[in-house]
Amino acid sequence: MSVDTAAPIPIRQAAQRLGTTARTLKYYEELGLVTPARSVGRYRLYSEDDLETFERIMRMRSLGFSLNGIAEMLKRPVELSSSGRRVHSQASLRQTADALARQIAQLDARIVQVQRELREARALRDELADDLRYMEQRAAGTPVEDMAGQRLAARQRRAALKGGKKD
Repeated sequence: MSVDTAAPIPIRQAAQRLGTTARTLKYYEELGLVTPARSVGRYRLYSEDDLETFERIMRMRSLGFSLNGIAEMLKRPVELSSSGRRVHSQASLRQTADALARQIAQLDARIVQVQRELREARALRDELADDLRYMEQRAAGTPVEDMAGQRLAARQRRAALKGGKKD
C-alpha cells in the first residue's frame, strides 16, 4: 500500500473529485469494495488509497466488468513496484487478461448478432418501402394491372438479395 500524505476527505469531496455521486461511493462500500475510515461523528473519510481504489473500480466498470467480477479482481494480490506503486501480480494480470479476452469474445458474438438483426431490419424496410410505393401508386389511381410487373420485379429483387446474403 502507498503511504497517504494527504488528509482524508469527506464523501462529497471524494465524489466530486472522482466525477461520480456520493450514492455510488456508498453503494461500492455496501458491496465491500472499499472501506473508508470514519470520523468521530461517523462520517466517511476517504484516503488517497481509497480514491485510487475507486478509480480502479470505475475504470473496470467502464470496460464492462460486473461489480462481482471487480470484487474478485480487487481480492487479487498486488505487489509494490520499485517506484512504490501498487501493481497486480503476474498471476492477477493473467486472470484479468483472460477475463478481458472473454468479454471481447462476448462482444464479438453480440456484434455478429446485431449485424444479423440489422440485415433483417434492412430487408424488412425494403419490403415495406416496396409496399408503400405500391399503396401510394394505387392511391394515386394507377390500375392494378399496370403495377403487376412492378410488384413481381420487387419480389424477385428481394428474393435475390435474400438468397445471396445467407447468415
